[in-house]
Amino acid sequence: MAPTAATVDEYMTGFPAATQEVLQELRRRVHAAVPDAEERISYQIPTFAVDGQYVIYIAGWKNHVSVYPVPEGDPELDASLAPYLAGQSTMKLPLNKPIPWDVVDRAIAAQVATRLPEIRGD
Repeated sequence: MAPTAATVDEYMTGFPAATQEVLQELRRRVHAAVPDAEERISYQIPTFAVDGQYVIYIAGWKNHVSVYPVPEGDPELDASLAPYLAGQSTMKLPLNKPIPWDVVDRAIAAQVATRLPEIRGD
C-alpha cells in the first residue's frame, strides 16, 4: 500500500498490477454511481466525495480490497454482503477469488442512495 500517496492514482500505483486492476474497476464503478464524485485521499485511502463530504472509500491490501462503508438494513442486500463483511460496515473482497461485481454494485448504489441525501439535505 502507498501510505503517503497524495492522489488516488499515486495510491493505486503502489500495488501489484492485478490489485491495481481491481482498484481501477472499483473506481470506475463508484464514478458510474456518482458521476460528480471528487477524488481525494482521506485516512490514507481513496475517498470519493460530493460537496467535500465523503460518499464512499476504497482501499487495497495485500490479499484483498475493501469498500467502506456499506449500509445495512436491506435484508436482501445484507444477505448478499454477509460472506464479504469484515468489521463494521466493511466489505472485504479477497483477491484470490472472483470479485462479486453484482454485489459490489448493489452495495455502492445503496451507500450512494443513503449518503447523497444526507449530504445534499434531501
